[in-house]
Amino acid sequence: GGRSMVGRRDRICTKDGAPDMSWIDALGRIEDLEDAEFDAELVAGFEQRAADVASRPIRFSTPTFKEYETTELKGCGKNSFPAFSITAAGCALMCDHCEAKILEPMIPAIKPEILDAKVRRLVETENLQGFLLSGGSNKRNEINYSKFYPVIEGLKRDFPQMRIAIHTALTDRQGAKEMEASGVDVAMLDIIGAEETIREVYHLDRPVDDFEETVAALCETSMQISPHIVIGLHYGRILGEANALDMVSRYDVNALVLVVIMPFYAKPGTFVTPATSDVGQIFLEARERLADQQVLLGCARPPGMHKRVTDAYAIMAGLDGIAFPADGAVSVAHTIGRPFEQAHSCCSIKLGQTSATTNIATLASTSCAA
Repeated sequence: GGRSMVGRRDRICTKDGAPDMSWIDALGRIEDLEDAEFDAELVAGFEQRAADVASRPIRFSTPTFKEYETTELKGCGKNSFPAFSITAAGCALMCDHCEAKILEPMIPAIKPEILDAKVRRLVETENLQGFLLSGGSNKRNEINYSKFYPVIEGLKRDFPQMRIAIHTALTDRQGAKEMEASGVDVAMLDIIGAEETIREVYHLDRPVDDFEETVAALCETSMQISPHIVIGLHYGRILGEANALDMVSRYDVNALVLVVIMPFYAKPGTFVTPATSDVGQIFLEARERLADQQVLLGCARPPGMHKRVTDAYAIMAGLDGIAFPADGAVSVAHTIGRPFEQAHSCCSIKLGQTSATTNIATLASTSCAA
């Protein structure tokens, strides 16, 4: 404690302003990372590409649906972007990594009139800026939102500035068009790149192609499309991530949100935690394949020192945003010379209007992915 945000030790420069040590050595001088273990080869790989990322600002977003504070950044009020579930805590799929527990903290709104009343009350009492609409899937990984669309239309008519995000699950062209017509701003879905993961983890009998077709259908609308990839979804193993990156890279998505599996909700012993170096490698691949698009690190990722190392890799890899950055993240940005800004919004909500500033904040903590 007691150190200013930009501590003297953070930027290690010679008199002419150039760093006088390698990134791996500089990381060791950051107080919050003193006990961290970094993969020297991976860090050297990031450093070789430093010229590509130095000018990219990184957005540290602190969405408000989670109590949040680090020693370096301060959080804010809780209700400006809540999540509602149209199935309350119910889900037919019961995927191994979640077992519907991600739905439990969401506000239940199982009837359209309940959603309407709750949102309007929050606008009055909490100055609500927007919300996420989610729910448990049926056996085909679909969520039937149809009867809620008139409510969304009415809310958008009465509160045109309100930002509405939705977890689409799998859908088709007609479903995507209905979503768009109701006034949804941001569509989010998890992309799975391995048949085995769909079958074993999701208990779902649908091909990988159905995930790509959903992205294609959503990208034909005017909504912002923000696919999520869960690193380590196959019981903590790296399996379909490269294929999922390939799928996303074929479409003009607004932002790709990466999250890391948190076996927090799973049966004990079924998942391992992916190594930080494997996660960092995927950050690098994502940055290279989606060179001109936003790639963000969402809120879901293992806590503790794992998160500090993961976040440092995200900054060095050139990702465009991090939700709930770990202690030490600001210092890493200083150390490698990346400009940063802080935003209080959910990561999947566009803040800037031009493509250069289209930073999308990160809803992954309520993503099925978490």
